[in-house]
Amino acid sequence: MTRHRPYPSDLSDARWELLEPALSAWRADRRGKGLDIGRPPRHDLRRIMDAILYVDRTGIPWRYLPHDFAPWETVYGYFAAWQKDGVFTQLSGLLRHLVREAEGRNAEPTACVIDAQSVKTSANVPVVGQGIDAGKKIAGRKRHLGVDTLGLLLAVWVTAASVSDNAGGIHLLSHIAAANPRVTKAWADSGYRTKVIDHGARLGIDVEVVQRDPGTKGFKVIPRRWVVERTFGWLMHHRRLARDYETKPHRSEAIIHIAMIDLISKRLTRESTPNWRDT
Repeated sequence: MTRHRPYPSDLSDARWELLEPALSAWRADRRGKGLDIGRPPRHDLRRIMDAILYVDRTGIPWRYLPHDFAPWETVYGYFAAWQKDGVFTQLSGLLRHLVREAEGRNAEPTACVIDAQSVKTSANVPVVGQGIDAGKKIAGRKRHLGVDTLGLLLAVWVTAASVSDNAGGIHLLSHIAAANPRVTKAWADSGYRTKVIDHGARLGIDVEVVQRDPGTKGFKVIPRRWVVERTFGWLMHHRRLARDYETKPHRSEAIIHIAMIDLISKRLTRESTPNWRDT
């Protein structure tokens, strides 16, 4: 059903063309296995994705979805199923390939940048899933990110904030090496020390620590590391990521993939959405 006044977060026709094949293939596969949601399907996949993007962009609780979307239980059911079946990971990977090719790059990256971001959590996040980042004095969770040299997501791992950067770096490099075997170079900050460098060497990835000049005062763009810092900035335009609201860490990872899908699809179609600073 077409709404008379669409939300700014809704998919355009051009963006839907990018996502539709993967989502339709997922539905066909589910129906083929007798696992379809609704017989026959009662909800339009585009409207479901619009609802998920609305939550990701605005940060509202699932139960607060506007009534012109499908019931929130249905939308969340699709979100959980797509996360479990790896649909969001697949979509972000496919879109990343398209962006790289559109910019004259090889579809498969050969280098990456890794970093971590600690964020506070909401009251519904179990205490056992949280921790304290002693360095940044933040109690909550930590987002470990690996991106290519364009800042596009390669890997994400959400943990308690108490998990060290070394542990996160080892996990990211293992995931990146398995999914992107052409990657042979990685840049990181000084939080990734000997263990990450040694692990990278075993995987055939040269990990280079890029340090900030100790004599520099104030803000200074740090070579290579600025790429992943910019990615964190992109993600924070999605209010659902301003704090970690997800009960389970793998749901948090899905929310990050959805934000990247939103960003990359707009990059491909040359669209933009005003953020709250523009209003």
